[in-house]
Amino acid sequence: MSADTYKPSPTKARRYKKTWTFMEPSMSNKESILDLGTKNPFSDFLAGKGYKVTNTAGEDLDEFPESLSNYNTDITTAFEIFEHLLNPLGVLKAIKSDRLFASIPLSLWFAKSYRNKNDRWDQHFHEFEDWQFDWLLEKAGWEIVRREKWTSPTKINGIRPILRLFTPRYYIVEARRKK
Repeated sequence: MSADTYKPSPTKARRYKKTWTFMEPSMSNKESILDLGTKNPFSDFLAGKGYKVTNTAGEDLDEFPESLSNYNTDITTAFEIFEHLLNPLGVLKAIKSDRLFASIPLSLWFAKSYRNKNDRWDQHFHEFEDWQFDWLLEKAGWEIVRREKWTSPTKINGIRPILRLFTPRYYIVEARRKK
């Protein structure tokens, strides 16, 4: 499915827009990007903007973080990836790029971590608080340049959807490798 014909859900469309709005001021389309995870609509979107985008090949980054040494790019992106990993520290240390854009779903006090019992990959091992993710990045040798949070409202009735109107759900950072 091409990026031109893909129509994301309203929630994903909003997340993609927020992600691009955050990234765009720091980007030059002369830069190459490694997007952690297999090819996806957002990596297609970036390629459509003129970036040379490479995706990882689906390798288990928990088991083989050293596989990232095969990729030499200016920027690494990791959008909603680290919550799926058992060892995000090893992956963050193995990234060769000097710049990183990463987003995560935040831990919500009123909702348990996402779990899909039918798919061992589509579940969250971690849902971080912002300070936890900041600490992880620092420990892995990254310095946060800027950060932002946003909410994820839904059109479902109930207490939790009301809480989602004003409780941040996503956290995105731009980071640079410490020298």
